[in-house]
Amino acid sequence: MTKTVKDYIRTIKDFPHEGILFRDVTTLFADPRGFRIAVDQLLSPYAGLDIDKVAGLEARGFILGGAVAHQLSTGFVPIRKKGKLPGRTLSQAYTLEYAQAEIEVHDDAFLPGEKVLLVDDLLATGGTAEAGIKLIERLGAQVVGCAFVVDLPDLGGRTKLNAMAMEVHALCTFEGL
Repeated sequence: MTKTVKDYIRTIKDFPHEGILFRDVTTLFADPRGFRIAVDQLLSPYAGLDIDKVAGLEARGFILGGAVAHQLSTGFVPIRKKGKLPGRTLSQAYTLEYAQAEIEVHDDAFLPGEKVLLVDDLLATGGTAEAGIKLIERLGAQVVGCAFVVDLPDLGGRTKLNAMAMEVHALCTFEGL
């Protein structure tokens, strides 16, 4: 039987809070076949498109985004938690499932008109992705797509990104929280 990306993802109950089913992609990353399948499927809709850079959201988006950028032969830009980047940055506040946070990008990371693919492991409420998109657009670049391994549709992230006219590509979904 052929395994899918979803088969490589472990679910951990009650993490980080009681009642949460945490979708752990580290088991996917640890398996060479699973990781290859995920990277290939993430980049598949974008192969052959004119993409200048891949942006990865901290932290698992760095792992996936770097691999996707390598396969697309393009540059990679990390979008990090506030205070983690040296040099001049732009920041964007957003709401997490449980708190408020800020992410940053170097103020010279994207050039006006560049086409960017945003990558992360999981789409939940869409707050982090929305903040990343806003940072990219503030620098004059265009987000051509948002690629995720996991979509949690019950948390509304896809709806939020679609309302921003963003194309969302997810490899699998998990219902519930």
